[in-house]
Amino acid sequence: MKHIIGGNSAPPLPQVKTLLVDEDSAGQRLDNFLLRQLKGVPKTHIYRIIRSGEVRVNKGRASADARVQSGDAVRLPPLRTSERALEKTQAMADSVARGAPAREFVVLFEDECLLAIDKPSGVAVHGGSGVSFGVIEQLRMARPQAKFLELVHRLDRDTSGILLIAKKRSALKHLQDQFRERETGKTYLALVAGRWPPGKKVLDKPLHKYLLENGERRVKVVARDDPNGMPSVTLVKVAQRVSHPAPMGAGRGEGFTLLEVTIKTGRTHQIRVHLASEGFPLAGDDKYGDFELNKTLAQSGPAPALKRMFLHAWRLQFNHPASGKRIELLAQLPPDLEAFSSHAAPPLP
Repeated sequence: MKHIIGGNSAPPLPQVKTLLVDEDSAGQRLDNFLLRQLKGVPKTHIYRIIRSGEVRVNKGRASADARVQSGDAVRLPPLRTSERALEKTQAMADSVARGAPAREFVVLFEDECLLAIDKPSGVAVHGGSGVSFGVIEQLRMARPQAKFLELVHRLDRDTSGILLIAKKRSALKHLQDQFRERETGKTYLALVAGRWPPGKKVLDKPLHKYLLENGERRVKVVARDDPNGMPSVTLVKVAQRVSHPAPMGAGRGEGFTLLEVTIKTGRTHQIRVHLASEGFPLAGDDKYGDFELNKTLAQSGPAPALKRMFLHAWRLQFNHPASGKRIELLAQLPPDLEAFSSHAAPPLP
């Protein structure tokens, strides 16, 4: 029998592994938790095993944006890593970091615990899923002296408005606990085609998230007894009627309605799907919207064009993680949305 001595022995075969979530990791998204734990495993592979259901949290399937809690058992399929793969992955990460331009954003609030910015539309909050970098990578490049910068929550790439970043791990956990326990107040400004009925104030249809063949996420309304349905609650208030000079047929002949939309649950695409399910899709929504209307609105004419989804994270209320004081932040509509909605009747009483 030959004995191989030195560093050329074959690595052990990969095996199923279980990770226990500790208190420091509680509240993190599943994908972020795994990205930190699985050094040497490519990011694309991590997202693939999550989508395929090979990753289990407490024996159940979980999505990439699910929040892990202290004590959760995360089961992983066999994963092959090596020192070479680790070096390659680290080199790629360093390359991405160097490629992320240093960028500051409009600051709405900042102290030693947290940072609140006004995120512009078209900017992802973090890299991944075909995006090399996002807000958090750019902020880290702009603030190399910062010891800790982590996203508290997320906004879709096309959604503008208030985004919180924690500057301390204790603040991150405290704020994420508030989001999870629904102790925050999150209100968006959304523009829909048509005249929204003032009496329609609560939308609570269950939502189910699924993947298209190309891997894109989609969400749909399902029956209340559907086992895949997730409870979802959206509160709607009419803010303003917008008499935009759109062509005949657009806006159902009744212009548009600017809504204040408060979400009590944070489901993927919740506002977009709930509004569309009532027959009032968001103006400019390229996933669940009125595509012919969107084409019309994107064209320049007698009124400003709308070239993106009209959804803006306008107001956020939360308890300060250190003082406990209730904080309310406001982010005014960005210029493109303000210009489009300026053709409006006076605010409703």
